[in-house]
Amino acid sequence: MTTATPLLPPADWRDFLALTKPRVMTLVVFTGLCGMLAAPVGIHPVIGFTAILCIALGAGAAGALNQWYEADIDAVMRRTQKRPLPAGRMDRQAALHFGVGLSVFSVILMGLAVNIAAAAILTVSILFYVLVYTVWLKRRTPQNIVIGGAAGAFPPLIGWAAATGQVALLPVLLFMLVFLWTPPHFWALALFVKTDYANAGVPMLPVVAGERATRVQIGLYTIPMAVAAIAPWPLGLTGPIYGVASIVLTGIFALLAVLVATRRQVEGDAMKPEKRLFSYSILYLFVIFGALVADRWVLA
Repeated sequence: MTTATPLLPPADWRDFLALTKPRVMTLVVFTGLCGMLAAPVGIHPVIGFTAILCIALGAGAAGALNQWYEADIDAVMRRTQKRPLPAGRMDRQAALHFGVGLSVFSVILMGLAVNIAAAAILTVSILFYVLVYTVWLKRRTPQNIVIGGAAGAFPPLIGWAAATGQVALLPVLLFMLVFLWTPPHFWALALFVKTDYANAGVPMLPVVAGERATRVQIGLYTIPMAVAAIAPWPLGLTGPIYGVASIVLTGIFALLAVLVATRRQVEGDAMKPEKRLFSYSILYLFVIFGALVADRWVLA
């Protein structure tokens, strides 16, 4: 005699919203918007709004597909156990259909309403996050966040392409900034949630190489990140507002990274320097991209 599998109650809108990782989406949308506003040409407000909507939908779709694929990992990690799938508020098929449908819709809308260049980059960003990072890298190598970090670096390129129909040096440098910012940002987080990753069998750098090696890598990756952040000013791509802001903000980031890189873990330590770096790294990206837009519009 077999027992019927109990049906899950229908998920409500809050569960579908949670699938899109709205907190992560906020930063993605903001960097995409800043890339668009920093472009040397204007864009019609309706087309601009549509482009940002497509970036948000594409990011949400990638987040949904990530949670669909990683439901087993999320179920054993304390910080993700309350997500819709591991908490039992939604079945995996609904999450898969939602993610795929949102992906296709965002790309088609971007292509029809904005331009093909922006749609192509959006497609690459979704596929990179889902297939390269989530499916291929995350469970296989401690370099998962290094290579996979490219997925979150595409929005400035998409925003610029939405406005101009092409890619230039400045958005490429913005891409590199986010790409190189990602390892210190996520490794700082991984240091104080290492047990979660270990329990889930995810080979994040602190789990595989230890805390000391992770701290050193945070310091090392901050160097090229600083170069990418400051480079637009001496290259003549931005003005002094961005230049001064990038130097000050990146200097603070570097100081916090050095404090993390040079310290030794003490038994019972609450890892305050790591938490400070993680929190500041989010603020850093918001403010430095905001300075980019201010530079463009004030000096225009």
